[in-house]
Amino acid sequence: MGTFSIVATPIGNLEDMTLRAIRVLKEADVVFCEDTRVTGKLLAHYEIKVPTKRYDAHASDARHEEILERLEKGQKVALVTDAGTPCISDPGFRIIAQVRDALPEVVIEAIPGASALTAALSIAGLATSEFVFLGFLPHKKGRETLFKEIAESERAMVFYESPHRLMKALESLKSHLSEGRQIAVARELTKMHESVIRGTAAEVLGHFESHPDQVRGECVVIVEGE
Repeated sequence: MGTFSIVATPIGNLEDMTLRAIRVLKEADVVFCEDTRVTGKLLAHYEIKVPTKRYDAHASDARHEEILERLEKGQKVALVTDAGTPCISDPGFRIIAQVRDALPEVVIEAIPGASALTAALSIAGLATSEFVFLGFLPHKKGRETLFKEIAESERAMVFYESPHRLMKALESLKSHLSEGRQIAVARELTKMHESVIRGTAAEVLGHFESHPDQVRGECVVIVEGE
């Protein structure tokens, strides 16, 4: 049986590629990735010459079968996402579940590395010894219900947000959170303009209203527990 390597890739700074990740990708027979163009740039940077194939949220049954067949033949198969650790707010869990069910003898190995979640928690300066990760919040249905749950939670709550919905999310937090409750928005992590804006929801909202040029890039929002 083959080996299925789940490889974390940089979330911005290309230097955040681990030595193990580079070696594993060089040894792979094929790399399945969210976007072959994005992964192609990463592989080229590290002079890794391995075939790539697309695997994203719309992967077909045929693509799943192909991965299973490759593993059954003893190939080394790697899975990456555009940035960060696969299967964290990412559809990769589906193929991992299929491999575990269909080919229990296959070694599924984690090649850890960059993650926006842990990177943000490490520099936020908020109490997060216990936290709940919500991934990306729904666009409409159930969104306000989640903000009510966040406001009532005794644990820190963490979620990803796109720049297009960041201001609405901050407005919702401002209306639901108790006065003085601290939040942080981490943006452009590991990149040149990395920053963490920390304060009450009103203060953080005010910052971005005054600096609209900073409402860009995917953000990690952390809300301290009640």
